[in-house]
Amino acid sequence: MNGKMQIQTDVLDPARVQAMWAMLGQQMTVEQGDILPPFFHQIYFWDAQPPSFLGHDGHPVIGGLIPDLGLPRRMWAGGRLAFHAPLKVGHLAEKHTVCETAQRKQGRSGSLGIVTLRHEIWQGGKCCVTDWQELVYREEADSTAPKPTAPRAREDEDDAQSLTFNPTMLFRYSALTFNGHRIHYDRDYARDMEGYEGLVVHGPLLAQHLILMADAQLGGLKRFQFRATAPLMDFETATMCWKAGSAWIRGLEGQQCMVAEAE
Repeated sequence: MNGKMQIQTDVLDPARVQAMWAMLGQQMTVEQGDILPPFFHQIYFWDAQPPSFLGHDGHPVIGGLIPDLGLPRRMWAGGRLAFHAPLKVGHLAEKHTVCETAQRKQGRSGSLGIVTLRHEIWQGGKCCVTDWQELVYREEADSTAPKPTAPRAREDEDDAQSLTFNPTMLFRYSALTFNGHRIHYDRDYARDMEGYEGLVVHGPLLAQHLILMADAQLGGLKRFQFRATAPLMDFETATMCWKAGSAWIRGLEGQQCMVAEAE
């Protein structure tokens, strides 16, 4: 959109992959040269900014690559991925990021900023993964506004797995991805400033669970896209569902929290 590109380099450290598996509840031995599991590139290429460059929500302030649309509240609304070639653990990689679109719209709940970032993960002279990240920016929370009604989730799955979360898991995922957003670890902030009932489970963490399920079901992934439809709190049990290339997460009350398509 603005012609700017951010380039970051990182070595895909095996220890960090092992830590990610541990956070997900699995003990795995990871060695140099292993194939990086899909979407694990999220734990690399940190944008580490000093405190003076952070907003009150814990995120880096906008402006620069992401233009300031005058809307302070950020959420990861969804994304899509194309897997072109495997990434290898223990080797240097580059992440090329551009802002494809940034526009302000009027939604049912007020003004919205819609931003799409395109990340390309390069290794060995070729683009291995293209990752489109869709962000939504909103106005400050209004405690008097009615809560939006979550859509109802499907109940026709062929396979299902239970998902549980807790503050420790959310904190560890925030640490692995260097995500300072306070809605994931500061309960007072999440409740009093952004109007949530508890700590919010990261959208990409939910997507990671669905991606691993789809990868196991299909024996490898070419493409994956997902969209968050309702927040899930740290104290809620959810069900991860699969049916013929479609995946979704259903909350305890039957609400649809995320939908995805894979091939």
